[in-house]
Amino acid sequence: METGAVENKSKRKEPDVSVGIVDAQQIRFRLNAAYMAKGESVSGDQTIEYEDGAIRWNGSLYQELTFVPVEGMPSFTLYEVTIGVGFHWERKEAQTFRGSLRVIVNEGKLCAINILPVEEYLVSVTSSEMSGTAPLEFLKSQVVISRSWLMAQLRKRKKDHLGETFHSYKKTDKELVRWYDKEDHLLYDVCADDHCQRYQGITRASNPVVRQAVEATRGQVLQSDGKICDARFSKCCGGATEVFSTCWENVDFPYLPAKRDADPATELPDLTTEEGARAWIDGSPKAFCNTKNKRILSLILNNYDQETRDFFRWKVEYTTEELSALVDSKLKVTLGEIQNLVPLQRGPSGRICLLRIEGSEGTFTIGRELEIRRVLSPSHLLSSAFYVEKTDAGFVLHGAGWGHGVGLCQIGAAVMGEKGYLYEQILGNYYTGAEIVALY
Repeated sequence: METGAVENKSKRKEPDVSVGIVDAQQIRFRLNAAYMAKGESVSGDQTIEYEDGAIRWNGSLYQELTFVPVEGMPSFTLYEVTIGVGFHWERKEAQTFRGSLRVIVNEGKLCAINILPVEEYLVSVTSSEMSGTAPLEFLKSQVVISRSWLMAQLRKRKKDHLGETFHSYKKTDKELVRWYDKEDHLLYDVCADDHCQRYQGITRASNPVVRQAVEATRGQVLQSDGKICDARFSKCCGGATEVFSTCWENVDFPYLPAKRDADPATELPDLTTEEGARAWIDGSPKAFCNTKNKRILSLILNNYDQETRDFFRWKVEYTTEELSALVDSKLKVTLGEIQNLVPLQRGPSGRICLLRIEGSEGTFTIGRELEIRRVLSPSHLLSSAFYVEKTDAGFVLHGAGWGHGVGLCQIGAAVMGEKGYLYEQILGNYYTGAEIVALY
């Protein structure tokens, strides 16, 4: 069955999802309706604090607290929520969430967890990831892949609980190869930040088109070979999508190929070589995501994402002193003055997955994609699809794209939606051979 055909499954109950929101010594929040906690009805402003390995609330100590709505799907507001963790637009804000609030003790802090139905979660994710004024067909495609990714993660967690092991790094005195995935979250299903999927409650879920997109695709996921697709996505692929193994563990999936982000999708040049990658990055290839249309971008990007102005092609400059200090602070390894950055391995989109850093006092090799971006920027480099130019003053990184590039390209998909493509066609463009099925 090709992408676009929705297979009817026996009706199953919509699952809940638990989302980690805040870790802090003190958590302030407001219950915007009546909630039950420890056998009593409560509402209004609340403050809970960490004390001696427990939670202090209303003069008593608890190991955990759960605030459950008395009726319906009311909301609560958490204060001082950090968004954009580690990125240049990191900030704190008050955010409002539907569903239940669970608070537990975790490593000397309190952890606030939101529990709510999957479809309500998706209304928020779709609005949090991009503007709710984006084209409807694009929003539908985003909902389906967000649901697919989430359901795939929930199933992975079940396997982990059955005893399967998971390793996400390899480290020696001369090398660190690390990827960032699901291993960080043992107390809840997903986090609320870019590490998983942006989730900001109903703070931005105000556009009715978003709920329309969720309801129109209720329960639908992408499936390949009888398994739910691990439907990754990023902001802008830079004209070429990447394969899974460049960014995470050493496996690849047939529905996540490297390909041009264009119609027709002509063959990619060889971007695994330095010559090929440099020519590609210096060029401006035809691609759905190669757009500077401010109107379209304003429909796709939330206000803080619009602070990033150049993403299809970009450059970052460092003096030798700046880069040396940055590498030292990130790696905690003494390399001295940085003399060269040498790509050792690139994926088919040109993204570097193994990089040797040469210094006056030693060398060190890092991978994969996100670790390279983390080390070479005070926050996160836009992508690892870059080549290095040495100058008298230091280094210039010439790059392409925004994010890991695997799966759906959000800028490209939004342009497709604006051009009149249906969501089934958008998904078919980025997830080769996958089919749409309804889980519930």
